[in-house]
Amino acid sequence: MIQCQLKLRLNRTQERVAESWLPILGAVWNFAIRKIEINAKDKVYFPKHDFQNLLANHSERLGIPSHILQGVLLTAHEAWSRCFKGLARKPRLKGMRRPCNSIPFPDPLRAPENGKIKLPGIGKVRFHKMELPAGRIKCARLCRRASGWHLCLFIEAEPRAIQRTAHGMIGIDPGFRDLLAFSSGKKIDHPRELRVIEKRLAQAQRGRDRKLAARLHERVKNRRKDRNHKLSRRLVAENITICFLKDNHRAIAKRFGKSVCDSAHGQLRQQLSYKGLIGGTKLVFPENRNSTRTCSTCGALSGPTGLAGLKVRQWVCTECGTPHDRDVNSAVNALIAGAGCAPEVAHV
Repeated sequence: MIQCQLKLRLNRTQERVAESWLPILGAVWNFAIRKIEINAKDKVYFPKHDFQNLLANHSERLGIPSHILQGVLLTAHEAWSRCFKGLARKPRLKGMRRPCNSIPFPDPLRAPENGKIKLPGIGKVRFHKMELPAGRIKCARLCRRASGWHLCLFIEAEPRAIQRTAHGMIGIDPGFRDLLAFSSGKKIDHPRELRVIEKRLAQAQRGRDRKLAARLHERVKNRRKDRNHKLSRRLVAENITICFLKDNHRAIAKRFGKSVCDSAHGQLRQQLSYKGLIGGTKLVFPENRNSTRTCSTCGALSGPTGLAGLKVRQWVCTECGTPHDRDVNSAVNALIAGAGCAPEVAHV
């Protein structure tokens, strides 16, 4: 399954129709979420196929195609199923601060023709030219964003294999001063997308220009995503084993929230996970406990500790006298813990 996104060019009539559907679908979502929650207290659970037909014969009254209503009900049912299994949080209700901004199309769609794609209830919509993989469009979702309307297509096709350029083994230590530190001694500078644009963002927020502020946030998000896509693809192509140190980002965000958000290490780990399956790369996430304190040469716990130790970037082991860079030493320990190989092997 491949996901592709098309930037649409809706006319005024189509845009008016799509915008009129969103508050109705938000109300349908709230109805479904509350109904499942209330019935679950009485230990009443709905089968998936029965629940998606709960609003049968309501499409004409609401003015929305029936399969779109079924898609919203099915999404709400799956959200609660993941919550009951402990895989996700409790689904939230839609409202003024968190409005409904997407329209599901659960049925298969026809392939685009002549730069247009047909959406049920909206008609043929133009989109910016883009090459799509050959395959059957299983379902889609129309999303409203600050930059306009986008269509997310889910296509039944095999992803392209990532061409391997090297057969290395590497340990990675995520950081906030440098984006990543590798066991080979190299570091990647932090682009700091949010820091670059935060002055303009503050001006838009003080001026209460919500549209501009939302557009700037989306631009930062797109830059982070593009950076992580390129970086993850290069790492998978160059290495057969990647040991990515696992940090507790939720705890770190309580003290360094903006730095954690700007780094987007969680998104990078997620992209490495599925691209590693495509490229045949083994991905390991070792724990970060004592990774900066432990000497990668002799294994002694002689490194800096505590919040005051965060300022110490270079230190010397008191047991064996080996000088260390704090982040590189942590990356080497990640490789030793994850791949079980000596530091000399990591540089091959």
